Amino acid sequence: MQQTFSQYQEQYLNHIRFQKRYSSHTIVSYENDLSAFSNFLCKEYESPSINKIKTTYVRTWLADLKEKDISSKSINRKISSLRSFFTYLLKNEIVKLNPVTTIISPKMPKRLPQFVEEKDVYNLLGETNFSEGFKGLTEKLLLEILYNTGTRKAELINLREYNIDNSNSNIKVQGKGNKERIIPISKQLKEEIKFYITEKRRLIGRDEANFLLVSEKGKPLDPKYVYNIAKKYLTQVTTVSKKSPHILRHSFATHLMNNGADINAVKELLGHSSLAATQIYTHNSIEKLKDVYKNAHPKA
Repeated sequence: MQQTFSQYQEQYLNHIRFQKRYSSHTIVSYENDLSAFSNFLCKEYESPSINKIKTTYVRTWLADLKEKDISSKSINRKISSLRSFFTYLLKNEIVKLNPVTTIISPKMPKRLPQFVEEKDVYNLLGETNFSEGFKGLTEKLLLEILYNTGTRKAELINLREYNIDNSNSNIKVQGKGNKERIIPISKQLKEEIKFYITEKRRLIGRDEANFLLVSEKGKPLDPKYVYNIAKKYLTQVTTVSKKSPHILRHSFATHLMNNGADINAVKELLGHSSLAATQIYTHNSIEKLKDVYKNAHPKA
């Protein structure tokens, strides 16, 4: 009986779900990418046996995606998903060759990450009128944490009270791949967190899950809610096109680099697995130096 791509797909997804413990967001991305290729194989090649899938099949699929104007970023992600899938099959001796090995990912156009200017962040956190009551406390603190620590949206939502180390003035964040990192926090942020927890106890009480940030009903924050809050208040202070929680992460890293932080330290604070991911922020620093030169040098 021939074993097809789709028959091994669920096995692989269970592997990354239960053994690798990837996030639900990552698993959905893998599932979508693998299902798209599986549907292509069914349509164009009548679902061949897993060992008969050739590199040419993959190339044809990618060419088809390109014709449909799928972005290079999305295509690269699909290649990565497919490569990881076949690496798993190869390791478990299900296939003899990985048909994605010789596939070259399309070049990505270099784009500098957008960020909020320091003066605008000051206005955001120092001059903005937030909602009344506990809701306003939550709105302000979530923005404070995003900017002061550079955490991702999912990392912020999953913060627990016990992740806050008051004696050492830091927080423990669980990032991608369940990797933990320690991020220092300022005395001001530490005091704001302590006050928030006190008010939460008074108004809502304790909850078993012990989430740091909660809604007025004591529930964990919804990802869409966090996004909408960031967009709402960033709209009031900046004209950058992308107004999201991730922009505050970019701002955190860019401001550190602009003020002379060591790139390796920024890498650790962001939880990047490689220095290459952090190096995009050096470009913003270089652009700032260029502006300084143009404005200050008489021969510029």
